[in-house]
Amino acid sequence: MDADLPPFRRRLPVGAELCPGGAHFRVWAPAARAVSVEIEGASPEPLEAEPEGYFSGRVEGAGAGARYRYTLDGKHPPLPDPASRFQPDGPHGSSEIVDPAGFAWTDAAWRGCKRERLVIYELHIGTFTPEGSWAAAMRHLPALAELGVTCVEMMPVAEFPGRFGWGYDGVDLFAPTRLYGGPDDLRRFVDRAHGLGLAVILDVVYNHLGPDGNYLRLFSDDYFTDRYATEWGEAIDFGRGPVRELFVANAGYWIDEYHFDGLRLDATHRIYDTSAEHVLAAIGRRVREAAGGLRETFVTAENEDQIAEVVRGHGLDALWNDDFHHAARVALTGRREGYYQDYRGVATEFVALARHGFLYQGQNLSRGEPRGTPALDLEPTRFVVCLENHDQVAHSGTGARGHQLSDPGCWRAMTAYLLLSPAIPMLFQGQEFGASTPFLYFADHPGELGVAIVRGRREFLAQFASLATREMQARLADPTDIETFRRSILDHGERGRNEAFVTLHRDLLALRREHADGGRVDGAVLGDEAWALRRDRWLLIVNLGRDTVLDPAAAPLLAPPASGKWALRWSSEHPRYGGAGIPDPLADGGWRLPGRAAVLFTARPAATSP
Repeated sequence: MDADLPPFRRRLPVGAELCPGGAHFRVWAPAARAVSVEIEGASPEPLEAEPEGYFSGRVEGAGAGARYRYTLDGKHPPLPDPASRFQPDGPHGSSEIVDPAGFAWTDAAWRGCKRERLVIYELHIGTFTPEGSWAAAMRHLPALAELGVTCVEMMPVAEFPGRFGWGYDGVDLFAPTRLYGGPDDLRRFVDRAHGLGLAVILDVVYNHLGPDGNYLRLFSDDYFTDRYATEWGEAIDFGRGPVRELFVANAGYWIDEYHFDGLRLDATHRIYDTSAEHVLAAIGRRVREAAGGLRETFVTAENEDQIAEVVRGHGLDALWNDDFHHAARVALTGRREGYYQDYRGVATEFVALARHGFLYQGQNLSRGEPRGTPALDLEPTRFVVCLENHDQVAHSGTGARGHQLSDPGCWRAMTAYLLLSPAIPMLFQGQEFGASTPFLYFADHPGELGVAIVRGRREFLAQFASLATREMQARLADPTDIETFRRSILDHGERGRNEAFVTLHRDLLALRREHADGGRVDGAVLGDEAWALRRDRWLLIVNLGRDTVLDPAAAPLLAPPASGKWALRWSSEHPRYGGAGIPDPLADGGWRLPGRAAVLFTARPAATSP
């Protein structure tokens, strides 16, 4: 250490950062009397105590790639850094010093993607390709851009234990997992995406930390609180200044050092904070600050309680709308079990979803408790909607995809409703080419923890009556078996073999771009299974039931636009999508709605008299 060196301005409040002549270390360990940093191959260097429980200092000669650990009062074996930027041997190994300025970015002209133009594609790097790496995933980015996707949402990548996992049990918030490559491989992925016009947002978990490899409590018990409970582990104490600072800094870190365009915040209904400024508001503000006004950012939240204040009060950009998925799932499968019991899958729900966002905004569920808060004032692009995501595919029990559980015509029709929705649509990896591979829950935890995970998974899925039977329980995949992980790996060869699926999505996304500025969307119920959505000069009709004739058509939204008439523009039953074709619904001067199909009409000028 050298106390005579000039002060060093850090990028982050804690962690190891390169400085002139070496590296600067800072860690929060308020219960310790003495803290040292041990760099592999060198003698321990004591850090100096600061106010509020911090310890810091410089180590001369320490450079990028050097590995290190901390010792606290000699009570424990040397520990990895809670703010490690890389764990090359996993969460139990040594931390590695990373130079964030060593990568040559090429995205200086990138300005991000406006919320109104977002089409999100959720992917899991470990199963997106057989290689399970950022480098391999990067090779498929051109196909996503060509399809019409504008934003990739990456499932969590913070370091977690084992050989495979979803990433929601991460323990090193600042360290991209070694399973997918090195830090610069992740930077290269984001840089390439920006070059193709794709934004990239990262799924982050701030409601708990994983059960294996989490050393935070050895640095301080004050990271956690027993005032609240989560389903997955101890609740984070965001009322503690240094704890709050760590998580807020992490949010900005991904924007600053990796050029992510935003975040998806997992399970925000289990993020508890009574501070004057809620930590969610601080996270959103930090993301925008980190972008420096140079590019658009997007922060969306999962919130099972559907609390609109997350957007309206805390300033986040959007919320996941599970109501959309659940209503669609009931309509497509006819099953109303587990958490689907509060949905009917009927036209009134789909019109309400398009017009008002959440279906539940304070009404009671069938179990008696209320769900949601008023959200009628939120515009449609404050909601992210989907027919599939990682949770919902896995919760099918067998990992089956939506198109495998529903009628092909209905699936195409609902895909049209999704992609022409006024909300922000999201696809899950492989959905665009009708992937036959399942997506199952997997987590590599051995011993008693693994046994508990298997038991917990079976208990969770037992809320669905069909999955609670002895026969289905015996057939549920073991999350800790590597074969469960391997079965979930996408086969991109299906992209070429299932061209009809790809063409359907490409054409619909082109129509979405064409009509994105068509004004406010209104909706009308045309029957229990049929409904219409209308902008100024286009009309989408979805009919999940049988052929229906409207004569007369006493629905104002079906009236032709002023000084014009409707012309059939697109049908989900076109043969190029695998459909059987349909006659023009307006050929006889009335409205004949084809069954299990969606049709789009656009306005054209009325013929003038000679």
